[in-house]
Amino acid sequence: MYMASKRQSIRKSLLFISLLLFPITLYYFSPYLIVMGVNEGVINGSFLIFLGLFVSSLFVGRLWCGWLCPAGGMMEIGAAMNSRPVKKGRWIKWALWIPWMALIIFFAVKAGGLRTIDPLYQLDGGLTLRQDYWYFTYYTVLGIFMGLSAIFGRRGGCHYICWMAPFMIIGRWLRNRLRMPALHLAAEPDKCTNCMTCTRNCPMSLEVNAMVQNGDMERPDCILCGSCVDGCASKAIAYAFSSKR
Repeated sequence: MYMASKRQSIRKSLLFISLLLFPITLYYFSPYLIVMGVNEGVINGSFLIFLGLFVSSLFVGRLWCGWLCPAGGMMEIGAAMNSRPVKKGRWIKWALWIPWMALIIFFAVKAGGLRTIDPLYQLDGGLTLRQDYWYFTYYTVLGIFMGLSAIFGRRGGCHYICWMAPFMIIGRWLRNRLRMPALHLAAEPDKCTNCMTCTRNCPMSLEVNAMVQNGDMERPDCILCGSCVDGCASKAIAYAFSSKR
């Protein structure tokens, strides 16, 4: 189990590094600046990042969420305060995301289309916290994500308000419809001992044991973190890269 533990240590270290860099990278995850940009016909940095997340999800699903997302780093810390599984309310992020996307489309049409690409639009010097008002945004985002996890449980922010997740969920759905080769989890039900370790370890509160028993590991909220893979003593779950789920 040494290699399994090492992989999870690497994953959590990457999330922590991403969180440490968040004061610098915050701009590139701003949903508000996308709206500002498209209103002037500009594709800004966060627009490009979210487009990249959508494209990457066709091949690696929500790997970003499990391994590199700064909010994921916040969620790892939040889990230490409240590790209770989150079972309800996952629709809330869609109730926020759909009007936001409608607003983006409206302003893009109003501006006569997207004519310019400017990754540093409205950003002085290329670093987020060089501008004072970003400090308020930074601490607000940090407080909301950490607060949701502390109050509601594991990765509460991911479940309830994440504006990046829908891009990857849609990308993954498209990949599944097209049967494109991609990274995914594969299960061998015959090896499962029903120890329930996979379900207990899942940071996204998925019923992983039931997924293994059904031989269907594909779920929109799976972030391919590998916690179930590395925690399974009977090796009933593994990573795979193929066109099959």
